[in-house]
Amino acid sequence: MPYAIFKAGGQQFRAEKGRTVRVPLMTVDPGASVTFDEVLLSSDGKTVKAGTPVVKGAKVSAEVLGHVQGDKISVFRFKRRKNYRKKTGHRQKYTELMITDLKTG
Repeated sequence: MPYAIFKAGGQQFRAEKGRTVRVPLMTVDPGASVTFDEVLLSSDGKTVKAGTPVVKGAKVSAEVLGHVQGDKISVFRFKRRKNYRKKTGHRQKYTELMITDLKTG
């Protein structure tokens, strides 16, 4: 099965055709198509090509499914013996992509 490792938002993700991937929030509308040119590694099922730093001619195309939020995490800060306590929460925002096409280069 062909796959590729691409870079989006400073992180690396594995892409396979038909798979959904959550990447950090992007400013694109749902339903739009996105192309990633920074492919660091690609495989056609038999051979693996590693880029220096990117694989020439390799691209990952995806369709934006929508914007979602991750699970809530709670953050608790305190200083002992100082009566300082603070509890906050955080939900990371993501863009959900459906991989539509891979070009291994």
